[in-house]
Amino acid sequence: MNLTLSIPALLFPAISLTMLAYNARYLAIANLIRQLHKQFQESEENPLKKQIDSLRKRLEIIKNMQATAIISFLLAAVTMFLVYVEFKVWANIIFGVSLVFLMVSLILSLIEVQLSTKALGIQLRNMEK
Repeated sequence: MNLTLSIPALLFPAISLTMLAYNARYLAIANLIRQLHKQFQESEENPLKKQIDSLRKRLEIIKNMQATAIISFLLAAVTMFLVYVEFKVWANIIFGVSLVFLMVSLILSLIEVQLSTKALGIQLRNMEK
């Protein structure tokens, strides 16, 4: 494959949009944690503890999602530099690594969505009681 500057540049908008989505998820969880903190101070109920454990896991996953997306973005930029200075072999290798990091980030996002769905299930079960 002939790697040109435009190929890794295509990742920039995709990774930027992904980072925006990840940050939105982080902010939503941060707000939920603040709300749960108030509730937890008032009553230490078992369902709240389950939600808190779930949120702790989700925060860790989101941190890793963001880190791998940032690494992917950085490696795409390094790829463009390597193409510019005509280190084609290294550019191909680094671009492949960048794509792997992007895929890891997306897999982590899928896992976090699954945990999010479980957390919503906990809330629904509490309301059914």
